[in-house]
Amino acid sequence: MDLRIFTEPQQGATYDTLLAVAKATEDLGFDAFFRSDHYLRMGDVDGLPGPTDAWITLAGLARETRRIRLGTLMTAATFRLPGVLAIQVAQVDQMSGGRVELGLGAGWFEEEHKAYGIPFPKEKFARLEEQLAIVTGLWATEVGKSFDFHGAHYDLTDSPALPKPAQAKVPVLIGGHGATRTPRLAAQYADEFNMPFASIEDSERQFGRVRAAAETEGRRADDLTYSNALVVCVGRDGQEVARRAAAIGREVDELKVNGLAGSPAEVVDKIGRYAEIGSQRIYLQVLDLTDLDHLELISSQVQSQLS
Repeated sequence: MDLRIFTEPQQGATYDTLLAVAKATEDLGFDAFFRSDHYLRMGDVDGLPGPTDAWITLAGLARETRRIRLGTLMTAATFRLPGVLAIQVAQVDQMSGGRVELGLGAGWFEEEHKAYGIPFPKEKFARLEEQLAIVTGLWATEVGKSFDFHGAHYDLTDSPALPKPAQAKVPVLIGGHGATRTPRLAAQYADEFNMPFASIEDSERQFGRVRAAAETEGRRADDLTYSNALVVCVGRDGQEVARRAAAIGREVDELKVNGLAGSPAEVVDKIGRYAEIGSQRIYLQVLDLTDLDHLELISSQVQSQLS
């Protein structure tokens, strides 16, 4: 079971804070540092000092880390034109020496679009599908050849399809709860399917849909990696768990139901139950980015038992 650190910087974080978390992620032996791609805070927080851009952040971290994978859960297709996104991700992949992964989603948070003047189209899923075709198509085009795409939402003519990523294939992540279109899209384009903030039962059901869609698409179901994203709150004792829960404005009992919370033994046990239904990777949503001792505890007493 791979453990990856997943952050939500729109809730309030500077680049330096994110760098500290990323370096701790690397030093403590976690597999990857991922971040959300949002421009507006959510819930009852001030969001200060304001948002950071996902791909500018990852470009900086690409030069200041050496081992960990770097990526997004999920870049919003509404934020960037697909040709521009393909260039950005390829460049950051080069800067990292081939450690980047692209999580791409349709975009859903209308308020952040209004706040920063970003168009919020009605036909988001169709745009996502075209973006996936374009981004992966640009990267797959041989050097010296051109790429064309003529869709309902995007039109590319005689693109040189440059630059290329450092990796032969940048892993693409697709996720979500949708019962029909999401599994189909994952089967067509994804290297990994991520089920965000879902129960064991719902995850098992959705993994089954994706596996069936992959086989319909002519792929082996096991060609995809299956993962979950879950909030994490671990403590050496009940008091420490309660303190960490309070710091992120959550209740311990609710976190135990909806995430990974409690003692290291409790968290290891619950991760094991996700593993039993086919989850191979967990993105640990860390909401208090100043609490690096939390990461150390997870590394020494949770991750060590899983490996």
